[in-house]
Amino acid sequence: MAWDEENDTTIYNVVVNHEEQYSIWPADRENPLGWRDVGKSGPKAECLAYIGVVWTDMRPLSLRNHMEEMARQPVLPAPPPSAQEDTAEDTLVKRLAQGSHPLAAGLRPDQSVKALNESIDRGYVHIKFTATKGGTDLGVRLDTAACDFSRADFETQQGTVHLEGGLTLDYVKVRCIADIDLTTLEGQGHLEIIEA
Repeated sequence: MAWDEENDTTIYNVVVNHEEQYSIWPADRENPLGWRDVGKSGPKAECLAYIGVVWTDMRPLSLRNHMEEMARQPVLPAPPPSAQEDTAEDTLVKRLAQGSHPLAAGLRPDQSVKALNESIDRGYVHIKFTATKGGTDLGVRLDTAACDFSRADFETQQGTVHLEGGLTLDYVKVRCIADIDLTTLEGQGHLEIIEA
């Protein structure tokens, strides 16, 4: 059976919460937690008309206060970085392009000379610069014409390999140059920035 509002004889209290949001509540009941009387009671229509007059801003108090504070102290957008400033993206590239850095063959799950040799045969190796924060693992497409395997004996796991190849790091085209000792699968290397 539908509720008949015309025959509603309930007396309501107008209540408000800490966010200054209004509602009505039956006067014969205890107010819900967090709500208090504002001193207006009466039939439903009369209480709703009262709320329509006093509740002119529907935003919660905390939102109104925040917006007023923002209007008094606007947060200015950060200025765009100038062409002379280094950004976080190019700092790593520039750092790895200066001097020589410790690195290791990034081989997963098998850290072995055999796995490195198989990667070289595929023309794609992972080189990990170990001195960067968290280690920087780079996938390098080898330039086999620039690589040197003449000092490497993969059977006895002795000697060194000289690897060179290209990749894009932080939107910058670079060339990775690495010399790796087959005994430890570690070595030294650096990046060269490829000018566009």
